[in-house]
Amino acid sequence: MTNEFSALNLHPQLVQAVSDLGFTTPTPIQSSVIPLMIAGQDVIGQAQTGTGKTAAFGLPMLQNLTSGTQQVQGLVVAPTRELALQVAQAIEEYGRHQNVRVLAVYGGTAYGPQIYDLKRGVDIVVGTPGRLLDHINRGRLNLEAVRTVVLDEADEMLSMGFIEDIETILQATPPTRQTALFSATMPGPIRQLAQKYLNDPQTISIKGQQLTVAAIEQRYYLVNEQDKLAALTRLFEVEEITSALIFARTRLGTGELANELTVRGFPAEALNGDLSQDAREQTLNRFRQGQIKVLVATDVAARGLDIDDISHVFNFDLPTDPEIYVHRVGRTGRAGKTGIALSLVTPKEQFRLHRIESYSKRKLTRANLPTPTEIHELREAQLVERMMVWLRRDRCVREKEMVSDLMEAGFDPIDIAASALKLARAEEKQRPIASVSEVRETQPRDFQRGKQRGRSSENGRAPNYPNSANRPPRGQEKGMVRLSMSAGKAQGVRPGDVVGTIAFHANIPGRVIGAIRIHDKHTFVDVPEQYVPQVLENKGSYEIHKQGVSVELA
Repeated sequence: MTNEFSALNLHPQLVQAVSDLGFTTPTPIQSSVIPLMIAGQDVIGQAQTGTGKTAAFGLPMLQNLTSGTQQVQGLVVAPTRELALQVAQAIEEYGRHQNVRVLAVYGGTAYGPQIYDLKRGVDIVVGTPGRLLDHINRGRLNLEAVRTVVLDEADEMLSMGFIEDIETILQATPPTRQTALFSATMPGPIRQLAQKYLNDPQTISIKGQQLTVAAIEQRYYLVNEQDKLAALTRLFEVEEITSALIFARTRLGTGELANELTVRGFPAEALNGDLSQDAREQTLNRFRQGQIKVLVATDVAARGLDIDDISHVFNFDLPTDPEIYVHRVGRTGRAGKTGIALSLVTPKEQFRLHRIESYSKRKLTRANLPTPTEIHELREAQLVERMMVWLRRDRCVREKEMVSDLMEAGFDPIDIAASALKLARAEEKQRPIASVSEVRETQPRDFQRGKQRGRSSENGRAPNYPNSANRPPRGQEKGMVRLSMSAGKAQGVRPGDVVGTIAFHANIPGRVIGAIRIHDKHTFVDVPEQYVPQVLENKGSYEIHKQGVSVELA
């Protein structure tokens, strides 16, 4: 079997490693990036999760290692614990024939094992910004010998408020290092970061028409808000789901939805910020191993989730940002497989749907929910199919004896079979088909027109907040609402802390957060009007430096 990775000037042991893993043909990002990084070139890779970028930077990083140095030569910075672990494991697998030492460092776990491994010496460190900076500041992580630095999912790190930390980390590495930056999008701050820290980089980007993969079947269902759960259970009845990821708007919503699905006969678990790190890892491992078929998650909790075998992505709540939709559906239809993305859309959310279609340059197919009659017919067909399997196996010895006993008691064979089917279908009573009300369609509002009037709320009306005027305060952008946080300079608050805690706990994109003004004992932060309810809903969850802070209207 030939392996096309050999044409990329990789060492034979690396080619062997990817062959052992079943990879023979490099992806476009790998074909472009690997030769550049082997040659020592700085690189900007604009690529979505699932395009093979870990191998694109991991293989050349391994090739350029010098064995036996007892010093860190490669550094990968990732936004989440899950992604850091996945990248570290992947690099270890690629370096299986090199005796490479890779360490993942991240928060939420004990320092001891990480400190022990660092003292023993490692070749490559993969970590989240906060924990990396902690090890650097305490003198546990020396980056003076680093040859290659990779910033993975840079836009996500921007959204989580990590840019300042990243700059500090980069400043701790040699100026002669090679730097590679990977990001699904390239907002202004990321471009500025690249200009400041990368040396004459080569840019490899995925074209706009590739934002959503052709192999992904994308459908939406128009439903009323109160009927979303009923609609979802109907879809679970008819879809051939091997593994599914369901996106909900809030952490509370993930738990409630997972419980409701389980009660209705579709076991599901929630993945959200309330879980401890150990619990998160256990949940993800069960999902990877197929012990859990359905995960319900927020966008924040799903960051870094890199699993190739997800058959379905469900948007229980449609995201406000089209870019987030693209990230969500991109988690299915990977590694050459087909995938299905299904969205539940309320009449008031149709304008969001149009934004998504415009952004992704793809029309979503409107479909009708399966009817009770269709579901009943499918259930019956599935039962008959299962019975035919056992009939063909002819292994029902004891059951045949039971039938003979019933016939000797005077019962007709057809009546016996019918009774058996009745018992087999008894479980269906635990899965009633919920009714769905008729949807009254409305014309989507002209969002742009409302925006021009200075009204950016979804209902087109100016908000009526009790402690604020309808017009923005001086220096505040239109469409933004000023909030106050009960912590400031005295508590060591930095802009990244504000962005990070609000983005994480309110489940909103960090990049939409506006001006931040930090005073001695409080902080003002501007948030887009449409996100204010989400932020205030989670006001009891915010923490900065492990201390709770309150958030309210200014």
